[in-house]
Amino acid sequence: MNPGEIRYSQWAYWLLSFYIVHGVAIMLLLRLRQQSTASFRLLVHSADVLWPALICIFTTGPGSPFFLFFVFVLAAAAYRWGVWETAGTAAAAVLLLWAESFALHLGFTGWADGILVRHNLPLLNVDVADFEPKHLFLRSAYLLVMGLLLGYLAEQQKQLRAEKAVVARILGRARVEAGLTGTLQDIVSELLTMYGAKRALLASQESNSHRIFVGEVETEGDANPGFRWRDTSAHDRETYLYECPAQMSYAWRSNSEGAEPLKVLALDESGVRLRSVSSASLHGLAQQHAFHGVMTVSFDFGHEWWGRIFLIDPELTGDIEEELRFLQELVRQVGPAVYNVYLLRRLRMRAGAVERARFARELHDGAVQSLIAVEMQVDVLRRQSASNSSPLTGELSRIQGLLREEVLKLRELMQQMKSLEVDSRKLLPFLGDTVERFHRETGISARFVSEVEELNMPPQVCREIARIVQEGLVNVRKHSQAHQVLVRLGCKDDQWNVIIEDDGRGFPFSGRLSQTELETLGKGPLVIKERVRLIEGELTIESNPGKGSRLEITVPQKRQAAYG
Repeated sequence: MNPGEIRYSQWAYWLLSFYIVHGVAIMLLLRLRQQSTASFRLLVHSADVLWPALICIFTTGPGSPFFLFFVFVLAAAAYRWGVWETAGTAAAAVLLLWAESFALHLGFTGWADGILVRHNLPLLNVDVADFEPKHLFLRSAYLLVMGLLLGYLAEQQKQLRAEKAVVARILGRARVEAGLTGTLQDIVSELLTMYGAKRALLASQESNSHRIFVGEVETEGDANPGFRWRDTSAHDRETYLYECPAQMSYAWRSNSEGAEPLKVLALDESGVRLRSVSSASLHGLAQQHAFHGVMTVSFDFGHEWWGRIFLIDPELTGDIEEELRFLQELVRQVGPAVYNVYLLRRLRMRAGAVERARFARELHDGAVQSLIAVEMQVDVLRRQSASNSSPLTGELSRIQGLLREEVLKLRELMQQMKSLEVDSRKLLPFLGDTVERFHRETGISARFVSEVEELNMPPQVCREIARIVQEGLVNVRKHSQAHQVLVRLGCKDDQWNVIIEDDGRGFPFSGRLSQTELETLGKGPLVIKERVRLIEGELTIESNPGKGSRLEITVPQKRQAAYG
């Protein structure tokens, strides 16, 4: 700094020293308090605006380095607040400079120098010519433009930081241990909270099976929203998965009555606004769900799943196009994570099924064959001892029975370990083979009767019914001492009916009990009751001690999506 060229005054050095002490004091306060208040930040900011305006009086000239402190205070405003606060700070600095120019041209310098001379103090040494309007105009334009630029850049940076935080938070919701349904629930719940929507719908379709799944998340007060699969109908494809060139859109009604047609703002996959998009494709959605506005975005998971997410009545506070573009980018970022959860869960299930199948083969080729060989050797010894009237005949018969029982238990365990890939086409032959194998292995007379020729049953229900029949036959063999068993599958009053009936000794109660009564009394087979609950069925047991029992399972005929 050359005072000869820039005309520095001693007052400038004193102001600089005061500002250094002021800055150190503020840093110490912040270090001691660890947290500042809004009023404290506003006070510090006001001082930062006032100080460069004062020191610029004493450091006149085009090369004054202290004018840069105006840029510093503009950057501070942009960092603390936003674009309008930064522009306001620039306007305040401009007003201070013009107020100083007005005061100097009114003779403030001569009046102040007179006072300083009487008290033997240094003169202000101010160059009034540097505060001419033509010079201040350029400085003012510089400050205003710099304020708007810094404010805009800071606003964009904050928005990018906030969007990055949102994407990271939602990506953290994709967890393999939560499963696909749990992951979708967490992600859709985050979208509901972020956009302030009342309800969200997720409609998807598998590319291979063309099955449609519709899930719903609805906020209920302060409670955590729960994800549930809805029953689908034949019209759901037109309602949710309609043909549309837009990848994302926002449709709203101009009045609360809903009489006027929907207005639509749509964007393609590149984020470009589409000009001619009709609202006719949303009429089916509007008929099933009452809304004033709906936000829609499409997704595609590895070309195996595709669908749409509908946010009902979102609260959009910013530009609608920008909100749609951010939602599109969010789905693009989160989609691969959800697809990875789907693939990992599927790989784990397949790996578990392969390992169980391998273990079942090892049991069949090893332990089961060895037990059968030992049982045959014991049978030979029993026959030899019977011909010799040996007292070991009874003991050998008992050992032979134990070995045969263990073989049956191992075979039942092997059946339970095998993964069931049963659908509507395979269920009837599977049940027939299961009953036939039961008759062949136990010697108990067993029949399977089907009252339907064709089934249209969800795979989940098929698998659970197959397991229920297997478990029921195991219980008959272990506990009933029956001679005859009948398994019947039928359909009546939009319900599937499965009946397992035997002539054994029955349950330790007499009469007919519903599932609610069985739960209250703590009676009935636990495994079968649990499997019936999984498919939202109803179990009824009729028992006649000493004469037999009858298990009847009724399952409502729901669509496939209900068990997705």
